Amino acid sequence: MAIRFEILGRSSENNARIGRVQTPHGVFDTPAFMPVATAAAMKGLTPEQVKSTGSQILLNNTLHCMLRPGSERIAAFGSSHTFMRWHGPILTDSGGFQAFSMADLRTLDDDGVTFRSFVDGALVRMTPEISMRAQNQIGADIIMAFDDCPPAAADVPQQRVEQAVQRSVAWLQRCKVAHTDTQRQSLFGIVQGGTDCALRKQSVEQTCAIELPGYAIGGVAVGESANAIADVVQFTTPLLPVDRPRYLMGVGYPRDIVMAVAAGVDMFDCVLPTRNGRNALAFTRAGPLRLRNARWALDQNPIESDCDCSTCANGLSRGYLRHLFSAGEMLGPTLVSLHNLRLYQRLMLDIRRAIVCNAWSSLRSDWPCLSAADPEPNGEESE
Repeated sequence: MAIRFEILGRSSENNARIGRVQTPHGVFDTPAFMPVATAAAMKGLTPEQVKSTGSQILLNNTLHCMLRPGSERIAAFGSSHTFMRWHGPILTDSGGFQAFSMADLRTLDDDGVTFRSFVDGALVRMTPEISMRAQNQIGADIIMAFDDCPPAAADVPQQRVEQAVQRSVAWLQRCKVAHTDTQRQSLFGIVQGGTDCALRKQSVEQTCAIELPGYAIGGVAVGESANAIADVVQFTTPLLPVDRPRYLMGVGYPRDIVMAVAAGVDMFDCVLPTRNGRNALAFTRAGPLRLRNARWALDQNPIESDCDCSTCANGLSRGYLRHLFSAGEMLGPTLVSLHNLRLYQRLMLDIRRAIVCNAWSSLRSDWPCLSAADPEPNGEESE
């Protein structure tokens, strides 16, 4: 296997565990949060700035990279690591979610999906083999199987969810055959099944019957309530192999991350820190701040007084940040995105400490936002 996963400790209070994943491009600690650099770029941030937040691994989106600049062009530079000058680990999603979410632009069959490119309107075909070839060219350390990801179960017939389970395992088998760079890249399978526990169990059994370095829970954060997400995660996670990394795709609110870690999940990604940062919403321990609000105009405090991100540590005030957004200055999105990424990595550090020290209950007192309402729904959509 191209990666090596070791569990370093477990909580005595729940199923949470800490670990370490060794990849060809370095190590990342788990539980891990992966910022989303969709098209081989983190919007408004340099790789050095992202690294300064404590982020150890990034996510690239295969479909976006395939359409622009093109996976062949990235391969000409060696890999996405050298192309974007990020020298740590990278994970690529398969592009499946983005392809299937273009409901008004695509046609789906048992072989794959055809859709119109958002770049130039050309028809694009995506299959397990095409996804694997593109991910091999992008060169990420961890690559994801091409799966069938339908919308939230409440919005689709049961037959469609059952079909997604069957397609996903059939496509996983094709992905494993098509994956040609097993010495450099590790392929993860994806469990589907909507909110139906029987289908989730079936999908776990079929997916995990295929020997792989890791497994993911997909098909959540596509419109379900927070309670429905928790039900799926808490049911599915313990069914996954104990000795492999467990990845929950697209779930990213602090409350949901803590819930999933307690269930035994090791890896997360979401666009929320940076997408919200670009829209003047700052995450804090106590809950989100909407920095465009007039109430912050004369506020001389940083976003969060105890935060060590470069934005807060340099004393940049809420009032100044509000001014940047009001004036349309590009610096505002950069500074708040930096803070948000650091906030997420601080949360992951505290989660790891709570596991080691068996102090899980202290997280809720230290992080009041875990009980706060979300500013918007979870979502896997790209940046």
